Amino acid sequence: MSHSSSHRPHIALVAGEVSGDILGAGLIKALKKRYPNARFSGIAGPLMKAEGCEALFDMEELSVMGLVEVLGRLPRILKVRRNTIQHYLGNPPDVFVGIDAPDFNLGVEAKLHAAGIKTVHYVSPSVWAWKQKRVFKIKAGCNKVLVFLPFEKAFYDRFDVPCEFVGHTLADQIPLQSDKLPARDKLGLSSDAPTLALLPGSRNAEVGLLSPVYLQAAKRLHAEIPNLQIVVPLVNARRREQFEALVEEFGKGLPLTLVDGQARDAMAASDVVLLASGTATLEAMLVKRPMVVGYRFNRLTYEIGKRLVKTKYAALPNLLADDMLVQEFIQDDCTPENLSAELLRLFKQDNNALLARFEELHQTIRRDADERAAAAVAELL
Repeated sequence: MSHSSSHRPHIALVAGEVSGDILGAGLIKALKKRYPNARFSGIAGPLMKAEGCEALFDMEELSVMGLVEVLGRLPRILKVRRNTIQHYLGNPPDVFVGIDAPDFNLGVEAKLHAAGIKTVHYVSPSVWAWKQKRVFKIKAGCNKVLVFLPFEKAFYDRFDVPCEFVGHTLADQIPLQSDKLPARDKLGLSSDAPTLALLPGSRNAEVGLLSPVYLQAAKRLHAEIPNLQIVVPLVNARRREQFEALVEEFGKGLPLTLVDGQARDAMAASDVVLLASGTATLEAMLVKRPMVVGYRFNRLTYEIGKRLVKTKYAALPNLLADDMLVQEFIQDDCTPENLSAELLRLFKQDNNALLARFEELHQTIRRDADERAAAAVAELL
């Protein structure tokens, strides 16, 4: 590498979806404070481009969900990957940062790392939960892994993988206290009625499998709490249509308010949240709302997954606490009876001890993640 590169560092970044674009933009912003004349290039979304990242390819190229969709786009994705690797072998950056998107990025990191380019993988894949052997691929292909959560760092430490716990950007963004009244006002909800937020997931399959159970549970709860109001944030117009059709079948007569997006406002407006597992459980914890987690997979996926997954818990608050703070009802336990009984309990009892634990966990992962990630990248420059 030429001597001049130390004066104008070149940092390459690849993000594959909206959450990665947010992290990438935050990282670029924090790095620019340290290196005002740094150059950024890679696969970028609108937020990274707005921070000055030159895009070799648009992030849209990689944003595909689901096996079937990926297969259709695979030749194109593989071509993008080959071109990305070739470009950076020919124009080596000082550091390459792969943000999430492990199926794409781990392969790129391995090739560049083998050629002597320093590589960072930002956001751990769920290696601690399943396909644990991937940890060796990560170790071989990365100079450093940056992780959101302390238990992830503990996992990498067991395998001597250089790893830094940077905290979670959501914990930085979400205030320690989230007020109910402004959120209710914003969503047009009654200020004093008991409120349930119902989040049946963001994907077609999740909404299809979970909504019928959630709506039946809500009916049972509504029979016990007649002045209940229920707010349902839906991620896009397609999911909204799908949910409305299921309401016709399973939720007639329920006091529902459907909103577009605004999941965090819906959580803040609620007294209790019923939701699928995933990042939403972390968000509900950070907004400090008691929750019940209910999840179902298609039967075959569940039977295969059961044999592969190696964790005690599904919900992130429980994984963080290493304790069953919030009840999880998975697969055959995810019934209207179980969900409604636990929801009713949370509506009736004092949840202050639980919320205090949530606040402790919030403080643990509130670390100014953008700045810490930038410091970790800077160490390699």
